[in-house]
Amino acid sequence: MQVLQKTQTIVRYQQHNGKIYFGIVEDDEILQLSSNFTEIVNDELKYDGSRVKYSDVKILEPVVPSKVVNFGWTYVEHAKETGGKANLKEPFLFLKPTSSVIPNQGEIILPSSDLTSQVEMEGEVALVIGKRCKNIKEEEALDYVFGCTIFNDVTARDLTKKDPQFTRGKGFDTFGPLGPCIVKGIDPTNLRIVTTLNGKVVQDANTNQMSLSIPFLISWISQVMTLEPGDVLATGSPSGSCPMKSGDIVVVEVEQIGKLCNYVK
Repeated sequence: MQVLQKTQTIVRYQQHNGKIYFGIVEDDEILQLSSNFTEIVNDELKYDGSRVKYSDVKILEPVVPSKVVNFGWTYVEHAKETGGKANLKEPFLFLKPTSSVIPNQGEIILPSSDLTSQVEMEGEVALVIGKRCKNIKEEEALDYVFGCTIFNDVTARDLTKKDPQFTRGKGFDTFGPLGPCIVKGIDPTNLRIVTTLNGKVVQDANTNQMSLSIPFLISWISQVMTLEPGDVLATGSPSGSCPMKSGDIVVVEVEQIGKLCNYVK
């Protein structure tokens, strides 16, 4: 069995036989790995000799996290547009249930109108943790990041404005699109984010515009909770969040990673 060198782009996918694998994207093909996620984060990328067409498999969420940690109001203008205020000392914090996570090409299911009437998208860069960590220093924080992916923090805005905390407005099933891949070896602190709704650009920003740095956020949350391999940290949304309706297509594109596309139903 050949052991591969470090790679950039990793996907998690399902074959027609129902079996789930991790693989390395190479042009329009995927090099199938026998490695599980734990082995991958330890740089043991074991190629089992199989190649599959990207278009012939079902791309899943790139990881199954134990928790999805969200940092809110990390961009000043987004905080303003949603009635909040960016704190230059610490972020606004909330968690999404893992039941909210869906993959690229998955459907965002709008709750009934008697529950919410204003569901919005929030395109974000997300980090996938590679090593168990607790109480880490800011200067070593990026060493614990396995790679970067894309997240859409779908939000029932009318509920977050009236609830004292964000769990309900952020926690509906399908409100956490994630993917399509994990990219290793890129700098998360300088990535352009562009979100389109039915082809129209509604968000266009860069992570270098955040009011709090990504290394600070990782260190800060590690003082609160232990981060496990596979955990997802969503770094916050820039301005431009707007309502979605049934039939819409929302695409979050992050340079060097790709596009996360989801359909609203």
